[in-house]
Amino acid sequence: MAEKNFTIMEEFILLGFSELPNIQGFLFVIFLVIYINILLGSGLIILITNMEPALQTPMYYFLGNFSFVEICYTSVTLPKMLMNLWRQKINISLLSCAVQLCFFLILGVTESFLLAVMAYDRYVAICKPLYYRLIMNHKICVQMVIGSWVTGIPILIGQTYQVFSVPFCGSNKLNHVFCDMPPLMKLACGNTSGDEFFIYIDCFLFGLIPFLLILLSYVRILNTILKLPSTTGRSKAFSTCSSHLIVICLFYGSGITAYLQSKSSYSDTTDKIFSLFYTIVTPMFNPMIYSLRNKDFIEAARKLFCKCVGGRIT
Repeated sequence: MAEKNFTIMEEFILLGFSELPNIQGFLFVIFLVIYINILLGSGLIILITNMEPALQTPMYYFLGNFSFVEICYTSVTLPKMLMNLWRQKINISLLSCAVQLCFFLILGVTESFLLAVMAYDRYVAICKPLYYRLIMNHKICVQMVIGSWVTGIPILIGQTYQVFSVPFCGSNKLNHVFCDMPPLMKLACGNTSGDEFFIYIDCFLFGLIPFLLILLSYVRILNTILKLPSTTGRSKAFSTCSSHLIVICLFYGSGITAYLQSKSSYSDTTDKIFSLFYTIVTPMFNPMIYSLRNKDFIEAARKLFCKCVGGRIT
């Protein structure tokens, strides 16, 4: 009988917010507004960093790529969530679930490495300013971005295959808003300690190591800033790094909390909250954090707006 359950499992039921049937329409509107804000905010950053000559620097090159990843990252989960809320259809096939999880993991790891690359860029700019153009040349920047994209792909494809190779028995109800690893492992049969071990290994490789590199970069940055004789210089250096630090805290704080918990301590409600935070809330705030705290970006946006308005008037 158990063997039969393993073979007929062809889809999952994403429970999501089914326990709140009276506010499905309200949630749809909220998530739609958030998704539009993410597309517009991140899209604007990509547009301005590519069109404004003053922003053709490694820092804004990485920011443009990070914004593109943010759009892809949210597009893996949010459209499906919106469709489920609109159509009241909450099933997802096993293949679609696997594809969603795989892309979700790959894009999440890409974000993690890009944040580390951006921290290294700030380290070179503040700690080795005379060698900045030599070290952070265009070729190196492109290689860093490509490396951030491809480093984890083979392992994460293997990880996704491993997760969906385990037998799922009993209920096919996935008490989550999208296909994520912790809720999937909760439905797995038998002893999954080995699979959980590999999940922790992946978290270490693709989460903790980039975080430690970021931490090391900022320790050296802080040490250099404190040695600056000018208060104005210290303030400017802190201002350059503050936006990036806020994004790091938001991304890693929620992500690590959601993934570094055992199956026994797993909580559906808590995990839903944290997953919504690092998949929706953080990408929504990131464009505002980077743009509103950056005078050069605000000036570039103003110039672009004036060009567009002037072109329409003429």
